[in-house]
Amino acid sequence: MAQDPSPILTVPEAGRRREGWLPDTWRYMRRNPSLVVGLILLLILVLFVGIGHLVVDTNKARALSAPAMRAPSFQYPFGTDRQGRDLLAVMVAGTPLTLRIGFIAGFLGVGIGSILGFVSAYYRGIVDTLIRGIADVGLTVPGLLVLIIIAVSIKEGLTVNQMALVVASLAWLNPTRTIRSQVLTLRERGYVDVARLSGMSGPEIIFKELMPNLLPYLGATLVNAVSNAILASIGLEVLGLGPIDSPTLGMTLYWVNYNAALINGWWWWWLAPIVIILIVFLGLFFLTVGLDEIANPKLRRAA
Repeated sequence: MAQDPSPILTVPEAGRRREGWLPDTWRYMRRNPSLVVGLILLLILVLFVGIGHLVVDTNKARALSAPAMRAPSFQYPFGTDRQGRDLLAVMVAGTPLTLRIGFIAGFLGVGIGSILGFVSAYYRGIVDTLIRGIADVGLTVPGLLVLIIIAVSIKEGLTVNQMALVVASLAWLNPTRTIRSQVLTLRERGYVDVARLSGMSGPEIIFKELMPNLLPYLGATLVNAVSNAILASIGLEVLGLGPIDSPTLGMTLYWVNYNAALINGWWWWWLAPIVIILIVFLGLFFLTVGLDEIANPKLRRAA
C-alpha cells in the first residue's frame, strides 16, 4: 500500500509578511543618528514654544511690562532686561519670529534656485550661460555687505516679513548652483533619454523624471538654506538693521550689545538667546547631515 506523501513544510504566513513601515523606520533611524538628534533638538524647540504660548503671557515681551534688570528667579525664570521685559516671554515670542524669517527666506531661495537650476541644466545654451554667470558673480560678492546695503536703503523700519524678503534676495544663489550641478548629471541618465524619445516635453521631464529623483537632495538643500537665512538675519539684527520693535533673537542680542550686558555681568540677558540659537543651529545641522545621507547613496551605511 502506497504511503502518504510527507507533508510540505510551509513558511508561516506571518513570516512572509513585511514587517511594516514602523519597524523599517525605527531600523533606519538607528542607522542614521544624525537625523534623530536633529529631530529631537527641533522637537524640544517646538515644545518650548508651543507650551510657552500656553503658560507664558507673551505681552510681557513688551518694554516696561516687568521690573528692569531682575536676575532669574521663580517669578522670572529667565530674568528681565533693561527695557523691563520678561526674557522668558521674549524667547517664547521671538523664537517663532526668527524661524519665520528663516523659513520664508529659505523656501523662496530654494524655490527660485530650483526653477533656475533645473531650467539652466536641462536646456543649456544661452539660458544656462546667463543663469550660471549671474549666480557665479553673485556668489563672489560678500553677501552680508549686500544685505546691509539693501537693509539700509529701506528708509522705514523693517518688519519681520520684509526682513525675510531682504535675506531671500540672495538666498537663491547657492541653491541655483548646487541644484544645477545635480541636474547636469541626471539629464544624461538613460531614463531621461527614454522619456525624451517617448515624446515628453521638457517641463514634463523636469517635473516627472528629474525632480522626484532629487527630492531628498532638495530637502537637505532647504534645511541648509533655512539655517543660512537665520544666520544672515541674526547678523543684520545684531547690527541694528532688523525689525526694531520685534523681540526676535537677533534683536535681543542687539540690545545685549547696545547696553553692554556682557561687560556689566548681566549674564542672564545674553545666555537665553545664545542657548536657543545653539539649539536651532545644531538641530538644523544634524538634520541636514541626516538628510544628506538619504540623498547621497555614497553616504548610506549598510544595514
